[in-house]
Amino acid sequence: METCPEFSQNPRLVKTFLYQILRGIAYCHSHRVLHRDLKPQNLLIDRRTNALKLADFGLARAFGCDSMVQSPEILLGSRHYSTPVDVWSVGCIFAEMVTRRALFPGDSEIDELFRIFRIMGTPTEDTWPGVTSLPDFKSFPKWPPKELATVVPNLDSAGLDLLGKMLCLDPSKRITARSALEHEYFKDIGFVP
Repeated sequence: METCPEFSQNPRLVKTFLYQILRGIAYCHSHRVLHRDLKPQNLLIDRRTNALKLADFGLARAFGCDSMVQSPEILLGSRHYSTPVDVWSVGCIFAEMVTRRALFPGDSEIDELFRIFRIMGTPTEDTWPGVTSLPDFKSFPKWPPKELATVVPNLDSAGLDLLGKMLCLDPSKRITARSALEHEYFKDIGFVP
């Protein structure tokens, strides 16, 4: 994916690739497999057909296994996680395809959390019940959520809605890969390799 700089100039290409990523992840999840290492480097693209394949299942596990992932619930020390960790990663990839830069480019786990909270807002018990009881939850600065349109300005309203649902801090409220495939953003998707 890193060798496809035309993403930000071609919203249709972003949509086609995002759909394929979600379709692959939905398939994995339907077979009770978490990828757990979704990132641009693990997406293989056939430039002739624009077919996209998920790669590097080295961290993939059946649900319930333990590993380091960059979703907020994992960064806060949750030992119990599931499919929402992959959806969070897909949301980050989506934003990166549109902007051509990482959304939360932290250089440590705490820096990553701060960057997430500066954009998505600092979670509270009202916005994410149980967050304060996660092992690594501390007293974080109280940042209000930013409008995603200011962070990913060249994404249309349907895309911003989908992105917001993928990057919901509370994993129990995060959209599933299967539901994301049915989102309004893809209403005009047509044929996908």
